[in-house]
Amino acid sequence: MDGILVVNKPQGATSHDIVALIRKKFSIKKVGHAGTLDPMATGVLVILVGGYTKSSQSFLNEDKEYEGTLTLGARSDTQDACGKITPSGMEVNFDYTELKKAFDEFAGDIEQRPPMYSAVRYNGKKLYELARKGVSVEVRPRKVVIKRLEITGILIPQVSFYVTCSKGTYIRRLAADIGDRLGCGAYLSRLSRTRSGRFTIGQASSVDELKDFTSADLEKRLIVGDV
Repeated sequence: MDGILVVNKPQGATSHDIVALIRKKFSIKKVGHAGTLDPMATGVLVILVGGYTKSSQSFLNEDKEYEGTLTLGARSDTQDACGKITPSGMEVNFDYTELKKAFDEFAGDIEQRPPMYSAVRYNGKKLYELARKGVSVEVRPRKVVIKRLEITGILIPQVSFYVTCSKGTYIRRLAADIGDRLGCGAYLSRLSRTRSGRFTIGQASSVDELKDFTSADLEKRLIVGDV
């Protein structure tokens, strides 16, 4: 069985959890994914089945789209709602013009430092392994491209947004950096990936659907063709 399956990952599940579910339920040895989603995030997870696992790199290089919400006035050690939240103690009373100015500063080509709670390696160790031991290191920033960044809703202290970005972009770092630019801090409180490359949320199967699938159902849902 070979092909691409688009899954709508639920909140709380890891990308590996979805891969493991498919391997076990359908007895398929070769299953992988094309771009991790954090446990807090929901949305498009591209699953590669059989021979398509060999093409994972081509999928990883594609742009992504997200809808998210950041919460102002506090910081998180993981930069999202899963971490230890520390209020900044600063008043949060920004209007649309002030918020848009801060958001606009992160549009285009930017330098972004990977979060400590990430799988990026430093001297052979994953950053999250160091972070869990209380070790913090200076990681070299990386160039990413924020192709589109728009505010879609404001309900202080929460600001909702839409972003299209290049591979390797950390949206929780983006949220935290916007909060730092405003001076009050922020963390990512909601995130949904709506597109990964050419695959969209409209093509996605839910985990509940997968649990009810037969092998024949799965085979019908697989996308095949050039990669």
